[in-house]
Formats: sequence, structure tokens, C-alpha cells
Amino acid sequence: MKGRALVAWNLRRLRVAQLISQEKLAADAAIDRAYLGGLERQTQNPTVDLLDKIAGALQVPLAELFLQPEDGAAPPPTLGGGRKKKS
Repeated sequence: MKGRALVAWNLRRLRVAQLISQEKLAADAAIDRAYLGGLERQTQNPTVDLLDKIAGALQVPLAELFLQPEDGAAPPPTLGGGRKKKS
């Protein structure tokens, strides 16, 4: 798995496991939510400093963003939901 895909995989895995929305994680890491979404979609190329901020917001070591998934592992799910519908 290439580096950008590996970071995207682990970022979503960690975020969803902690039930944190992209919006909350972006705010906690002091980055733009759209940029965070781009990281998960592999359209952005983060710096080590940015990954360090995200790891800090997730309260995990930076190395967690580089763990190789097991062969045949299912992709991390999404949290779903998104913006709430207006009543």
C-alpha cells in the first residue's frame, strides 16, 4: 500500500474507532475540515508536521498513521450521518 493510501486508511480507522467526525477532528487538530476529508480521500499530501497534529488530536503516536493493515482487511467504514436534516 502506498504512503498516501496508508495514511488515509489509518486516519479513517482511528477516527471512526473513536467516533469522531471529520469536523471535530479538524477543529481539534486546527486544520480545515475539507483538507482532512482530502487526506481520507487521498487527494491531499500532508506534511509530517500536519500528521503530528492529527495524531496528537487523536491521542495516538504518529506511528499509528503508518500501520499496515492485515492482508484482506476490509476498508475502515465511514461514520455516516453527515449534516442533520432540518425539521
